[in-house]
Amino acid sequence: MGKNTEVESTVINLVGVGTEIKGDIVSKGDFRIDGILYGNFYSNLKLVVGPSGKIEGNIVCKDCDISGIVKGNIEAQETLSLKASSNVVGDLKVKRLSIEPDAEFTGNCQMSKTYEQEEA
Repeated sequence: MGKNTEVESTVINLVGVGTEIKGDIVSKGDFRIDGILYGNFYSNLKLVVGPSGKIEGNIVCKDCDISGIVKGNIEAQETLSLKASSNVVGDLKVKRLSIEPDAEFTGNCQMSKTYEQEEA
C-alpha cells in the first residue's frame, strides 16, 4: 500500500476546458482546472487554475498558481501565485504571496511564516 500512496502523490488531475463540476473536490494529487468548479477545493499538494479556469468556492491547498478566476477564500500552506491574467475576489491566508503586474485581487490578505490551518 505504501507504493500506491507514492503513486497518488505524483498523479496530476485535470478538469478540462468545457467541463463544469458542481460539488466539492478533495484530491491527494496535483490538480489543474481549465474548466469551471462550483464548489470548494481541498488538496495537500498543488492546484493550478489555468487562464480559462474558474472556481466559485473556497480553496485549501499547499501551493496554488492562479491564471483564471477565483471567487472565494484561498488558504495556501506554502505559496500562492497570482498571474497577470488572474482575477481573485476573496480573502487570502498564505505563507508566501506572489502577485504579477496586471493581476486583479479584491479582498484581505493574512500572511504568516508559520502556517496554521483553521479547524473547519
